[in-house]
Amino acid sequence: MTPNPLLELGFISRAHGLRGEVAVRPFDPGSETLATVERVRIRTRAGVERDLKMEELRPTPKEDIVAFEGVETRTEAESLVGSTVFVFREDLEPPEEGQFFQGDLVGLSAVDEAGTPLGTVEEIWATGEVPNLVIRAAGRQELVVPFADEFVPTVDIAARRIVIRPPEYVEVGRRDADKDAPDGSEQ
Repeated sequence: MTPNPLLELGFISRAHGLRGEVAVRPFDPGSETLATVERVRIRTRAGVERDLKMEELRPTPKEDIVAFEGVETRTEAESLVGSTVFVFREDLEPPEEGQFFQGDLVGLSAVDEAGTPLGTVEEIWATGEVPNLVIRAAGRQELVVPFADEFVPTVDIAARRIVIRPPEYVEVGRRDADKDAPDGSEQ
């Protein structure tokens, strides 16, 4: 399977100043990827895609302030707010053995160690020391698992599959868990 040529990096959170700059908030707060590329693709909330060349980048603790070529006014910058920002895979150094681009994990089928389907990795939340995989399946409670060896023993990008060892406090596979009281009786 050919990997997606684009990797989702973050989103444009706001216009900055009067000269067309925007604040780009990466999904991974520690990411320095934007500083290594010369171009990005944005997808507006309306679904319109546009390739933009970066003129300048100033990192801040929570976001990067970016000037794009051709975006000269605050009004033009405001029209980009809410857009998703993608980087081109070909512009990045390939990940080392055993490492992955976070964007490649989205869409993988998640199974437990016995091979029981758990759902699909639909999002990655980078809210702590390690990213969290958000796994969803129809009729099941959402599963949030830290992306660490203890909880994710196997990632097979080629097979589009990830093996999950859920934290012990999560009851995997229970359908409609909210309907059952701890003693097994209906609430």
